[in-house]
Amino acid sequence: MLKGLIGLLSLRKMFAIIFGSLLIACGINFFLMPNKVLDGGVIGLALIANYLFDTKVGFVLFLCSIPIFAYTWVRDRSLFFHSLYGMLFLSYFVDLLDSRRPYAAVMMSHPFLASVLGGICIGIGFGIMLRNNTSTGGIDLLAKLLARQMGLNVGILILFMDAVVVIIGGVLFSAETFFLSLASIGVGGLATSVVTVKYFSY
Repeated sequence: MLKGLIGLLSLRKMFAIIFGSLLIACGINFFLMPNKVLDGGVIGLALIANYLFDTKVGFVLFLCSIPIFAYTWVRDRSLFFHSLYGMLFLSYFVDLLDSRRPYAAVMMSHPFLASVLGGICIGIGFGIMLRNNTSTGGIDLLAKLLARQMGLNVGILILFMDAVVVIIGGVLFSAETFFLSLASIGVGGLATSVVTVKYFSY
């Protein structure tokens, strides 16, 4: 019985990692990238690199996650291993879907709607993973560790961290990029908060 429960929890966690990563990758590729909109955190940094230098988002995401994983290794090694899978799946899915944007023309015609839909997908994906004690190894992982210490809702903490990256993107690109990205991370942070509100109550 106990072994069965452990196996079920492991299967549930793996499903959360795969499904959450796929949702985030869809939000990035289908909704944000056609309009050069940014997300926050490590994903935002990877998108900035893509827009400026045409680098692979998943590869840059992997590189930028290394310092955060080093910190996680010291703070919580079980979370390190669970998040490692999330980061690998997300990096893979983002680059896999990079050339698959069937609704790009529609999204480019409705940039604000695309930003909101992208934020919802990304926020729900993060929330699903955080509820199952895993993450993608980016800012959400760092926010999860800090939320335990500070007694804050992880979604709100992610929202604050993401804003810093979006401000940098606004300076590098345009006011439109800034406001569309702000809408995306705002909706995304709220979506994450809704999904995790009971799980991270103190």
